[in-house]
Amino acid sequence: MKKIGFLLVLVLLVTSCEKDDICIEPITPNLILRFYNNTSQTDIKAVERLSVWADGKDTLSAYTSITTDSIVIPLNAEASQTIYNFKMNNVDGNIVNNQTDQLTISYDVEAVYVSRSCGFKAIFNNVTITSGGGWIQSFTPTAITTINNESSAHVQIFH
Repeated sequence: MKKIGFLLVLVLLVTSCEKDDICIEPITPNLILRFYNNTSQTDIKAVERLSVWADGKDTLSAYTSITTDSIVIPLNAEASQTIYNFKMNNVDGNIVNNQTDQLTISYDVEAVYVSRSCGFKAIFNNVTITSGGGWIQSFTPTAITTINNESSAHVQIFH
């Protein structure tokens, strides 16, 4: 009798699940930055010994003294602005040769309902980006209408 009761409970649990009880959709999108050569702006150029950290925070563990041609960084959905610091050293790794720059990303946050299991995700509208004038020579675009996916790079940074 206990086995029948257990099987009945198991069947009820399995059949009561709905499709949206499991969140399979991506939630809040991150900002994707791709680095390019400033003198030949169609050529991708990796940044050597790159470290990235949000203003007032620790270095992002995935971006601590690495060489890469693109990064994916989160934006703060609880605020209307996120400031990131970028340190690179394309010479030799000595502290005296470190170059820093700062990107300020301003935006309007829109909460969009995804599903019961996923809840809400943030969409970033009216995004504007400014640079601190360090090793980043320029970037494009300086304004993005909406960041709502991670299908391709949002910003090209020339250095």
